[in-house]
Amino acid sequence: MEPISDPPFRSFYKKLFDNHSINGSSAKCNEIEALHETKECEFELPLIDLSRLNQDGFSSEDCKREIAEAAQEWGFFQVVNHGVSSEILEKMRCEQMKVFKKPFQEKVSGLREFDFLAGSYRWGTPSATCLRQLAWSEAFHVPLSTEISSMAGVTGFSITMKEYAKIVSDLAEKLAEILAEKLGQKPGFFKENCLPSMCYIRMSRYPFCPISPQVFGLMPHTDSDFLTILHQDHIGGLQLLKNGKWIAVKPKQETLIIIIGDLFQAWSNDVYKSVEHRVVANKHFERFSIAYFLCPSKETVIESCGESSTYRRFSFGEFRQQVQDDVKRFGHKVGLPRFLPSMNHINP
Repeated sequence: MEPISDPPFRSFYKKLFDNHSINGSSAKCNEIEALHETKECEFELPLIDLSRLNQDGFSSEDCKREIAEAAQEWGFFQVVNHGVSSEILEKMRCEQMKVFKKPFQEKVSGLREFDFLAGSYRWGTPSATCLRQLAWSEAFHVPLSTEISSMAGVTGFSITMKEYAKIVSDLAEKLAEILAEKLGQKPGFFKENCLPSMCYIRMSRYPFCPISPQVFGLMPHTDSDFLTILHQDHIGGLQLLKNGKWIAVKPKQETLIIIIGDLFQAWSNDVYKSVEHRVVANKHFERFSIAYFLCPSKETVIESCGESSTYRRFSFGEFRQQVQDDVKRFGHKVGLPRFLPSMNHINP
Protein backbone atom coordinates (compact mmCIF):
# COMPACT_ATOMS: atom_id res chain seq x y z
CA MET A 1 0.00 0.00 0.00
CA GLU A 2 1.32 3.44 -0.96
CA PRO A 3 2.10 5.89 1.88
CA ILE A 4 -0.48 8.65 2.29
CA SER A 5 2.08 11.19 1.00
CA ASP A 6 2.82 9.30 -2.23
CA PRO A 7 0.93 9.81 -5.50
CA PRO A 8 -1.49 6.94 -6.26
CA PHE A 9 0.51 5.56 -9.19
CA ARG A 10 -0.97 2.06 -9.15
CA SER A 11 -4.63 3.04 -8.87
CA PHE A 12 -4.56 6.07 -11.20
CA TYR A 13 -2.57 4.25 -13.92
CA LYS A 14 -4.25 0.89 -13.35
CA LYS A 15 -5.08 0.52 -17.04
CA LEU A 16 -1.41 0.87 -18.00
CA PHE A 17 -0.40 -1.74 -15.42
CA ASP A 18 -3.14 -4.11 -16.60
CA ASN A 19 -2.23 -3.69 -20.27
CA HIS A 20 1.42 -4.28 -19.49
CA SER A 21 0.65 -7.45 -17.55
CA ILE A 22 -1.65 -8.87 -20.25
CA ASN A 23 0.06 -7.81 -23.46
CA GLY A 24 3.50 -6.58 -22.45
CA SER A 25 4.66 -3.21 -23.73
CA SER A 26 2.98 -1.78 -26.80
CA ALA A 27 4.91 -1.66 -30.09
CA LYS A 28 5.69 2.02 -29.62
CA CYS A 29 6.97 1.46 -26.10
CA ASN A 30 9.05 -1.51 -27.25
CA GLU A 31 10.61 0.88 -29.77
CA ILE A 32 11.45 3.36 -27.02
CA GLU A 33 12.74 0.58 -24.77
CA ALA A 34 15.04 -0.76 -27.51
CA LEU A 35 16.50 2.70 -27.99
CA HIS A 36 17.18 3.28 -24.31
CA GLU A 37 18.01 -0.08 -22.75
CA THR A 38 21.71 0.14 -23.59
CA LYS A 39 24.26 -0.96 -21.03
CA GLU A 40 25.15 1.55 -18.36
CA CYS A 41 28.81 2.64 -18.23
CA GLU A 42 30.86 4.53 -15.71
CA PHE A 43 32.86 7.61 -16.69
CA GLU A 44 33.98 10.67 -14.79
CA LEU A 45 32.20 13.80 -15.96
CA PRO A 46 34.32 16.93 -16.39
CA LEU A 47 34.74 18.57 -12.98
CA ILE A 48 35.47 22.30 -13.09
CA ASP A 49 36.64 24.49 -10.21
CA LEU A 50 34.91 27.83 -10.71
CA SER A 51 37.12 29.59 -8.15
CA ARG A 52 39.64 29.96 -10.99
CA LEU A 53 37.33 32.47 -12.65
CA ASN A 54 38.31 34.92 -9.91
CA GLN A 55 41.99 34.57 -10.70
CA ASP A 56 43.94 36.60 -13.23
CA GLY A 57 45.50 35.54 -16.49
CA PHE A 58 45.74 32.00 -17.76
CA SER A 59 43.87 30.34 -14.90
CA SER A 60 40.64 32.22 -15.60
CA GLU A 61 40.90 31.68 -19.36
CA ASP A 62 41.67 27.99 -18.88
CA CYS A 63 38.57 27.65 -16.73
CA LYS A 64 36.40 29.29 -19.40
CA ARG A 65 37.91 27.04 -22.07
CA GLU A 66 37.16 23.93 -19.98
CA ILE A 67 33.54 25.06 -19.54
CA ALA A 68 33.10 25.49 -23.29
CA GLU A 69 34.83 22.19 -24.11
CA ALA A 70 32.64 20.29 -21.64
CA ALA A 71 29.50 21.87 -23.10
CA GLN A 72 30.67 20.90 -26.57
CA GLU A 73 31.84 17.36 -25.89
CA TRP A 74 29.53 16.26 -23.08
CA GLY A 75 26.62 18.71 -22.72
CA PHE A 76 27.02 17.91 -19.01
CA PHE A 77 29.63 18.97 -16.49
CA GLN A 78 30.08 19.36 -12.74
CA VAL A 79 31.22 22.46 -10.91
CA VAL A 80 32.68 23.08 -7.45
CA ASN A 81 33.36 26.35 -5.63
CA HIS A 82 30.26 27.64 -7.39
CA GLY A 83 29.11 30.07 -4.71
CA VAL A 84 26.16 28.04 -3.42
CA SER A 85 27.05 27.18 0.17
CA SER A 86 26.63 23.70 1.61
CA GLU A 87 24.41 25.28 4.28
CA ILE A 88 21.84 26.58 1.82
CA LEU A 89 21.89 23.34 -0.17
CA GLU A 90 21.15 21.40 3.00
CA LYS A 91 18.44 23.84 4.06
CA MET A 92 16.75 23.52 0.67
CA ARG A 93 16.90 19.73 0.89
CA CYS A 94 15.40 19.68 4.40
CA GLU A 95 12.62 22.11 3.48
CA GLN A 96 11.59 20.29 0.32
CA MET A 97 11.58 16.96 2.15
CA LYS A 98 9.09 18.42 4.63
CA VAL A 99 6.82 19.63 1.84
CA PHE A 100 6.86 16.33 -0.05
CA LYS A 101 5.95 14.46 3.13
CA LYS A 102 2.63 16.34 3.26
CA PRO A 103 -0.45 14.23 2.40
CA PHE A 104 -0.93 13.78 -1.33
CA GLN A 105 -4.36 15.44 -1.36
CA GLU A 106 -2.92 18.54 0.31
CA LYS A 107 -0.18 18.78 -2.32
CA VAL A 108 -2.74 18.50 -5.11
CA SER A 109 -5.18 21.00 -3.65
CA GLY A 110 -2.50 23.47 -2.55
CA LEU A 111 -0.55 23.81 0.66
CA ARG A 112 -2.04 26.70 2.62
CA GLU A 113 1.18 27.57 4.40
CA PHE A 114 3.12 27.76 1.11
CA ASP A 115 1.28 30.20 -1.16
CA PHE A 116 4.17 30.40 -3.61
CA LEU A 117 3.77 26.70 -4.43
CA ALA A 118 0.10 27.04 -5.43
CA GLY A 119 -0.66 25.31 -8.73
CA SER A 120 2.91 24.08 -9.19
CA TYR A 121 2.48 20.43 -8.17
CA ARG A 122 3.01 17.74 -10.82
CA TRP A 123 3.18 13.95 -10.63
CA GLY A 124 3.32 10.97 -12.96
CA THR A 125 2.84 11.38 -16.71
CA PRO A 126 -0.70 12.39 -17.77
CA SER A 127 0.11 11.67 -21.44
CA ALA A 128 1.53 8.16 -20.86
CA THR A 129 0.18 5.54 -23.25
CA CYS A 130 2.18 2.65 -21.78
CA LEU A 131 4.04 1.82 -18.60
CA ARG A 132 7.44 2.78 -20.03
CA GLN A 133 6.23 6.38 -20.44
CA LEU A 134 5.18 6.70 -16.80
CA ALA A 135 7.46 8.85 -14.63
CA TRP A 136 7.54 7.48 -11.08
CA SER A 137 8.07 10.91 -9.52
CA GLU A 138 6.43 14.06 -8.22
CA ALA A 139 7.57 17.67 -8.39
CA PHE A 140 6.83 21.29 -7.64
CA HIS A 141 7.58 23.32 -10.79
CA VAL A 142 7.80 26.86 -9.44
CA PRO A 143 7.96 29.90 -11.77
CA LEU A 144 10.19 32.59 -10.31
CA SER A 145 7.75 35.21 -11.56
CA THR A 146 6.05 34.32 -8.27
CA GLU A 147 7.16 36.77 -5.59
CA ILE A 148 8.23 34.04 -3.23
CA SER A 149 8.72 35.84 0.05
CA SER A 150 6.37 38.81 -0.22
CA MET A 151 3.15 36.78 -0.13
CA ALA A 152 1.11 35.99 2.92
CA GLY A 153 2.48 33.26 5.11
CA VAL A 154 6.21 33.94 4.80
CA THR A 155 8.09 30.87 6.04
CA GLY A 156 11.65 29.71 6.46
CA PHE A 157 11.13 27.70 3.30
CA SER A 158 10.13 30.71 1.19
CA ILE A 159 13.07 32.74 2.49
CA THR A 160 15.48 29.88 1.80
CA MET A 161 14.13 29.37 -1.70
CA LYS A 162 14.41 33.07 -2.52
CA GLU A 163 18.02 33.09 -1.35
CA TYR A 164 18.79 29.95 -3.33
CA ALA A 165 17.08 31.30 -6.48
CA LYS A 166 19.12 34.52 -6.36
CA ILE A 167 22.45 32.69 -6.10
CA VAL A 168 21.76 30.11 -8.84
CA SER A 169 20.30 32.81 -11.12
CA ASP A 170 23.58 34.71 -10.93
CA LEU A 171 25.56 31.51 -11.50
CA ALA A 172 23.45 30.51 -14.52
CA GLU A 173 23.87 33.93 -16.12
CA LYS A 174 27.63 33.85 -15.52
CA LEU A 175 28.01 30.42 -17.11
CA ALA A 176 25.79 31.29 -20.06
CA GLU A 177 27.73 34.47 -20.79
CA ILE A 178 31.02 32.52 -20.64
CA LEU A 179 29.65 30.02 -23.16
CA ALA A 180 28.52 32.90 -25.40
CA GLU A 181 31.93 34.56 -25.11
CA LYS A 182 33.68 31.37 -26.24
CA LEU A 183 31.48 31.45 -29.35
CA GLY A 184 32.77 34.96 -30.05
CA GLN A 185 29.52 36.66 -29.06
CA LYS A 186 29.23 40.03 -27.35
CA PRO A 187 28.12 39.95 -23.71
CA GLY A 188 24.60 40.85 -22.65
CA PHE A 189 22.28 38.44 -24.49
CA PHE A 190 21.41 36.38 -21.42
CA LYS A 191 21.30 39.33 -19.07
CA GLU A 192 18.74 40.98 -21.37
CA ASN A 193 16.68 37.94 -22.39
CA CYS A 194 16.80 35.56 -19.42
CA LEU A 195 15.66 37.60 -16.46
CA PRO A 196 15.43 35.63 -13.20
CA SER A 197 11.65 36.20 -13.17
CA MET A 198 11.37 34.20 -16.42
CA CYS A 199 13.08 31.13 -14.99
CA TYR A 200 11.91 28.13 -12.98
CA ILE A 201 12.89 25.95 -10.06
CA ARG A 202 11.77 22.35 -10.05
CA MET A 203 11.92 20.41 -6.78
CA SER A 204 11.58 16.69 -7.43
CA ARG A 205 11.01 13.60 -5.35
CA TYR A 206 11.34 10.06 -6.66
CA PRO A 207 9.56 7.65 -4.28
CA PHE A 208 11.04 4.18 -3.96
CA CYS A 209 9.59 2.07 -6.76
CA PRO A 210 8.79 -1.62 -6.15
CA ILE A 211 8.45 -2.33 -9.89
CA SER A 212 11.77 -0.84 -11.01
CA PRO A 213 13.09 -1.18 -13.72
CA GLN A 214 9.73 -1.47 -15.48
CA VAL A 215 9.30 2.31 -15.16
CA PHE A 216 11.64 5.28 -15.07
CA GLY A 217 11.84 7.90 -12.38
CA LEU A 218 11.99 10.31 -15.30
CA MET A 219 11.83 9.26 -18.95
CA PRO A 220 14.78 9.92 -21.30
CA HIS A 221 14.57 13.52 -22.46
CA THR A 222 16.50 16.70 -23.21
CA ASP A 223 15.92 19.97 -21.36
CA SER A 224 14.04 22.72 -23.20
CA ASP A 225 15.89 25.69 -21.70
CA PHE A 226 19.34 27.27 -22.24
CA LEU A 227 20.93 25.50 -19.30
CA THR A 228 19.98 23.72 -16.11
CA ILE A 229 21.70 23.83 -12.73
CA LEU A 230 20.96 20.63 -10.82
CA HIS A 231 21.69 19.52 -7.28
CA GLN A 232 21.00 15.85 -6.55
CA ASP A 233 21.18 14.06 -3.24
CA HIS A 234 23.42 11.12 -2.36
CA ILE A 235 21.09 8.44 -3.76
CA GLY A 236 21.92 8.96 -7.43
CA GLY A 237 19.95 7.63 -10.40
CA LEU A 238 20.71 10.36 -12.96
CA GLN A 239 22.16 9.03 -16.22
CA LEU A 240 23.15 10.67 -19.51
CA LEU A 241 23.46 9.17 -22.98
CA LYS A 242 26.88 9.41 -24.66
CA ASN A 243 27.92 7.52 -27.77
CA GLY A 244 24.92 5.25 -27.44
CA LYS A 245 25.69 4.27 -23.84
CA TRP A 246 24.12 5.40 -20.59
CA ILE A 247 26.53 6.93 -18.10
CA ALA A 248 25.70 7.17 -14.41
CA VAL A 249 26.24 10.62 -12.91
CA LYS A 250 27.44 9.76 -9.43
CA PRO A 251 26.58 12.27 -6.72
CA LYS A 252 29.46 14.27 -5.28
CA GLN A 253 29.07 16.34 -2.16
CA GLU A 254 28.78 20.11 -2.72
CA THR A 255 28.90 19.63 -6.50
CA LEU A 256 26.37 21.11 -8.92
CA ILE A 257 25.61 19.59 -12.31
CA ILE A 258 25.30 21.86 -15.35
CA ILE A 259 23.15 20.58 -18.23
CA ILE A 260 23.06 22.23 -21.66
CA GLY A 261 19.51 22.61 -23.00
CA ASP A 262 17.89 22.61 -26.44
CA LEU A 263 17.89 26.40 -26.76
CA PHE A 264 21.65 26.59 -26.31
CA GLN A 265 22.20 23.86 -28.87
CA ALA A 266 20.08 25.74 -31.41
CA TRP A 267 21.57 29.15 -30.51
CA SER A 268 25.13 27.79 -30.79
CA ASN A 269 24.31 26.06 -34.09
CA ASP A 270 25.04 22.61 -32.63
CA VAL A 271 28.38 23.62 -31.10
CA TYR A 272 27.06 22.94 -27.59
CA LYS A 273 25.12 19.72 -27.09
CA SER A 274 21.76 19.18 -25.43
CA VAL A 275 22.17 15.60 -24.26
CA GLU A 276 19.48 13.06 -23.53
CA HIS A 277 19.29 12.06 -19.87
CA ARG A 278 17.00 10.13 -17.55
CA VAL A 279 16.46 9.13 -13.93
CA VAL A 280 16.22 5.43 -13.14
CA ALA A 281 13.79 4.35 -10.45
CA ASN A 282 15.12 2.89 -7.19
CA LYS A 283 13.51 -0.12 -5.50
CA HIS A 284 14.67 0.73 -2.01
CA PHE A 285 15.28 4.46 -1.57
CA GLU A 286 13.57 7.74 -2.35
CA ARG A 287 15.59 10.45 -4.14
CA PHE A 288 15.41 14.25 -4.01
CA SER A 289 16.78 16.83 -6.42
CA ILE A 290 16.36 20.51 -7.21
CA ALA A 291 16.87 22.06 -10.65
CA TYR A 292 17.05 25.66 -11.86
CA PHE A 293 16.10 26.28 -15.51
CA LEU A 294 17.54 29.30 -17.35
CA CYS A 295 14.75 30.38 -19.70
CA PRO A 296 14.01 33.45 -21.84
CA SER A 297 10.65 35.14 -22.31
CA LYS A 298 8.13 33.44 -24.59
CA GLU A 299 8.71 36.18 -27.18
CA THR A 300 12.49 35.70 -27.35
CA VAL A 301 13.54 34.58 -30.82
CA ILE A 302 16.09 31.78 -30.96
CA GLU A 303 18.35 31.84 -33.99
CA SER A 304 21.85 30.62 -34.64
CA CYS A 305 24.66 32.96 -33.67
CA GLY A 306 26.75 31.50 -36.53
CA GLU A 307 26.81 32.40 -40.21
CA SER A 308 24.64 29.51 -41.36
CA SER A 309 21.87 28.06 -39.27
CA THR A 310 20.98 24.41 -38.76
CA TYR A 311 17.57 25.35 -37.39
CA ARG A 312 14.92 27.78 -38.52
CA ARG A 313 14.17 30.79 -36.34
CA PHE A 314 11.61 30.17 -33.61
CA SER A 315 10.40 31.80 -30.44
CA PHE A 316 10.70 30.12 -27.08
CA GLY A 317 6.91 30.22 -26.79
CA GLU A 318 6.58 28.38 -30.12
CA PHE A 319 9.14 25.80 -29.05
CA ARG A 320 7.47 25.15 -25.72
CA GLN A 321 4.02 24.83 -27.33
CA GLN A 322 5.35 22.36 -29.90
CA VAL A 323 6.89 20.24 -27.13
CA GLN A 324 3.58 20.19 -25.25
CA ASP A 325 1.66 19.27 -28.41
CA ASP A 326 4.06 16.42 -29.24
CA VAL A 327 3.99 15.00 -25.73
CA LYS A 328 0.20 15.06 -25.78
CA ARG A 329 0.05 13.43 -29.22
CA PHE A 330 2.90 10.91 -29.06
CA GLY A 331 3.57 10.47 -25.34
CA HIS A 332 7.11 11.84 -25.62
CA LYS A 333 9.01 14.96 -26.65
CA VAL A 334 10.36 15.41 -30.19
CA GLY A 335 12.28 18.64 -29.57
CA LEU A 336 14.80 20.27 -31.90
CA PRO A 337 14.24 18.00 -34.93
CA ARG A 338 10.89 19.77 -35.27
CA PHE A 339 12.76 22.95 -36.13
CA LEU A 340 15.04 21.64 -38.85
CA PRO A 341 14.04 23.45 -42.09
CA SER A 342 13.20 20.18 -43.87
CA MET A 343 11.49 18.51 -40.91
CA ASN A 344 8.56 20.77 -40.11
CA HIS A 345 6.12 17.92 -40.61
CA ILE A 346 8.04 15.17 -38.83
CA ASN A 347 5.81 12.31 -37.71
CA PRO A 348 7.55 10.29 -34.98
